[in-house]
Amino acid sequence: MEMRWWLVVIWAFISGMGGWWSMRCGLTQEGSFKSPLFSFVLPWDDASLSVTNISHWLHKPAGKFGHIRAGADGHLYAGKQRIRFLGVNLCFGACFPRKEDAEKIAARMAKFGINIVRFHHMDMQEFPNGIRRRGAPHTRDLDPEALDRLDYLIAQLKRNGIYVNLNLLVSRPFNAADGLPKEIEQLGWKERHIVGFFYEPCLELQKEYARKLLTHRNKYTGLTYAEDPAIAFVEINNENGLVHAWLGNDIDNMPKVFLDELQRQWNEWLRARYGTTEKLRKAWGVREEPLGEEMLRNANFEAGLQNWVLERHAGAEADAEVIAEPIPELKGVRFVRITVKKKGQAGWHVQFSQPNLKVQADKPYTLSFWAKAEQPCTISVGVSQAHEPWQNLGFSANVRLTQEWREYRFTFVLARGDDNARVIFSNLGAQTITYWFAMPSLRYGGIVGLAASERLEDGNVPIFLRGCFGERTPEAQRDWIRFLWETENRYWQTIYRYLKDELKVKALVIGTIVGCSTPNMMAQLDCVDTHSYWQHPMFPSRPWDPEDWIVPNRTMVNERGGTLPGLVLRSVLGKPFSVTEYNHSAPNTYSSEAFLLLAAYAALQDWDAIYAFSYSHRRDDWDLRRIPNFFDIDQHPTKMVTLPPAAAIFVRGDVKPAKRQVVVRLTKEQEIDLLRRSWAWLLVHAGHVGVRDETALIHKVAIVTEGKRIPPTALKPEQVKIEGSKFVSDTGELVWDLTEKGRGVVTVNAQNSKAVVGFAGGKRFELGSVVIEPGQTVQDGWCTITVTAMEGNLPTRPSSRVPRPVRLLITATGYAENTEMGWKEVPGYPPKSSCGRNWGKPPSLVEGITAKIALPFPAKRVQAWALDEKGQRKEQIPVDSDPNGNAILQIGPQWRTLWYEVVVQ
Repeated sequence: MEMRWWLVVIWAFISGMGGWWSMRCGLTQEGSFKSPLFSFVLPWDDASLSVTNISHWLHKPAGKFGHIRAGADGHLYAGKQRIRFLGVNLCFGACFPRKEDAEKIAARMAKFGINIVRFHHMDMQEFPNGIRRRGAPHTRDLDPEALDRLDYLIAQLKRNGIYVNLNLLVSRPFNAADGLPKEIEQLGWKERHIVGFFYEPCLELQKEYARKLLTHRNKYTGLTYAEDPAIAFVEINNENGLVHAWLGNDIDNMPKVFLDELQRQWNEWLRARYGTTEKLRKAWGVREEPLGEEMLRNANFEAGLQNWVLERHAGAEADAEVIAEPIPELKGVRFVRITVKKKGQAGWHVQFSQPNLKVQADKPYTLSFWAKAEQPCTISVGVSQAHEPWQNLGFSANVRLTQEWREYRFTFVLARGDDNARVIFSNLGAQTITYWFAMPSLRYGGIVGLAASERLEDGNVPIFLRGCFGERTPEAQRDWIRFLWETENRYWQTIYRYLKDELKVKALVIGTIVGCSTPNMMAQLDCVDTHSYWQHPMFPSRPWDPEDWIVPNRTMVNERGGTLPGLVLRSVLGKPFSVTEYNHSAPNTYSSEAFLLLAAYAALQDWDAIYAFSYSHRRDDWDLRRIPNFFDIDQHPTKMVTLPPAAAIFVRGDVKPAKRQVVVRLTKEQEIDLLRRSWAWLLVHAGHVGVRDETALIHKVAIVTEGKRIPPTALKPEQVKIEGSKFVSDTGELVWDLTEKGRGVVTVNAQNSKAVVGFAGGKRFELGSVVIEPGQTVQDGWCTITVTAMEGNLPTRPSSRVPRPVRLLITATGYAENTEMGWKEVPGYPPKSSCGRNWGKPPSLVEGITAKIALPFPAKRVQAWALDEKGQRKEQIPVDSDPNGNAILQIGPQWRTLWYEVVVQ
């Protein structure tokens, strides 16, 4: 994950008054629901025994059964037993706590069922906020004290049954002092990591870091990280890939010294494939088509703005007018002036386009226009659909405007045709500014393929910059993508073999996430991984601005799976699958849904590991007692409380895997062709070969990669019937119900895990032998309620017989915020979508959820308690009975808690 560390460095803590906080949430036009919030802080160092402590579910020490391995079935094993991981991330200084803190941190993690920690962003900074040696001009040495603290923490994790995932390259800022060309410092730290895919000196620096870290001996365990069985995974390069970087325009902006090296390799690759320029021209199908008639209507603006559309979104304000003034460069033609008076929340919130154009795939087109701006800036131009889903059709380019009139011309071949396409000028809403456009033109024809001066014999066939990709024929495009694919794959295999063969690393190796690389490349390593976030922070002005940001305050239960289908569609048959970063970003007030939904559908898909991002980014500041920032969950009360039921659902396996699996084939050549029309962070997945998103809510889904066979029992995508707005898993245990618009509800009905997530207020949910009837809540009935058997089993139907004692944990969460949080409104977004720098002060405040819960046990045998922040019994609550004598609990805000214990004798 990129640049989260700025939040830690520049975070502003605002002080203010404490006390009760109340709010209103409309239920009807006539009335509203009021509920006081109360303080609820989970102690940072508590590992006391209670019903909420599930550390006994973890085998100890981590590595007790040898190294974690991938079985023949494509799942993870500890010894002979299947193992699943519920993990968290530690970032920056949080990876190097004081030793006295490390013991408490590890024990508390185990209490909540966390059994793996991913060490992330260790490599960006010097100690104490990173692993690099203090005062060094280069980035090549590890700090002895940092290593000592890291060693001690990992030893404590191991002792508590918690495995480790070590990341090798995340945010290290390579520099000239590392022995690289000085031009490396012209790139952002993330872009510097791209160079290593094709530039040997950068690759060697990555190997050096891996050797120094992984062959270092931990004096507290007596083992190196290469040989320690508690080190379950090693990741090579976080969220990165050469194809991904090219799709994101990062290659276009590289210094010449690196582009020259990439071009040299490109020409070598072409010579090896074709031998001569003549054969290359023939293979690429070089075309020269005469320019056709003008396709744009009212291209000279003689009819004013007729046929043109100025779009404004999310509160952006802009106007357009046609000007007829003599301009020497333009020979007196009319031009349009667009004035952005109020910027949008994103650059695309102001766009200028002409729709209703008919274009064809694999045909050459030439687009030209004149433009200038009030000040130098970058806009984008492209050809896309003028209708949902508004997809790009194969041409887009960034255009750097200056204060002088200049002509811009592009020749391209579209990947897809459309009867209602548009030429679109976008990213106009990024700032308050004035633009001028004149003489736009779109015509069929142009020269595409290979210029007369480009010859293999001279080694001068240029690399294909993203902004000029459309100038090449489909055949040439495939060759370029194939070259990038093979160059990137060589990088992954080189480091993988170095780790395994030279460093003798026993841990399983992950390359990067599918989404930044492809399924076929990542499936050649030990595990397949991906990431996702619901409502990741957006920054309208500048990246990671602590004041100007937006986290849209929306719940995921109103979407058809939200983030989850995007994860599911990236899994590969026969490979362990993990999600090493996941969160519903704070301060989203619905975010306690995050790990319950992820755990439930990860179990349905039979995945192997899921991780929260993150536990903490903070150095030594563990006892914060409030929601810290966008991502840290260690002090987020409603997220932490849901971890034990999530562990039961996923790690314990309460929710059964789907009965049927949809499997699709995706070969290397398919990937190469699909990548021509894809974009960064998407690349390719099962959705590109026919699997609908909703399938992920019903059946298992997997990709079969090059050379593998589709099982004879697998379903084809077209065999899955998807209709309506209620999606029931083929096991019957999970239901995603969208039948009431804007009031989605997800239910879990496994034998020993029950859950209701969403707009449940005023409804009755019969989940096997348990009935849950939530009341109204601060957020219009939205809540999460879980009932989990911690000891014994929930019977399938009410019974007077209780063959063995049963112990239940009930959690009930809803709204959460900090004391005196400085909410501010953002036009075009729901209330409470930002608080700028004012995250408030301790303590964190929560609502108490009202619900009636019927249990399948005789009331006379049931006792129940409201629990305190440590999970200890605070106060006994009444147990009522229904007409049949079965137990009924009434939970609510009067108990001032998020969790309850029930004992059945």
